[in-house]
Amino acid sequence: MKTLSWRSLATLVTFTVAWFATRKFTLAAEIGVADTLIKLGVYYFHERLWIRVKFGKLKSPEYEI
Repeated sequence: MKTLSWRSLATLVTFTVAWFATRKFTLAAEIGVADTLIKLGVYYFHERLWIRVKFGKLKSPEYEI
């Protein structure tokens, strides 16, 4: 729910800025939706790449009981 509420708020902010800049409701809505979809995709691939980064991760022991 926290993620959904944040993404909704962020989309609303983007829409509002675009609306003030363009004064066109439809264009502002398109920008808001495009921004959300692009950022969701970028976030997904960012997470997939970040899994491969070794920096800052504890190395698991080779053997555990």
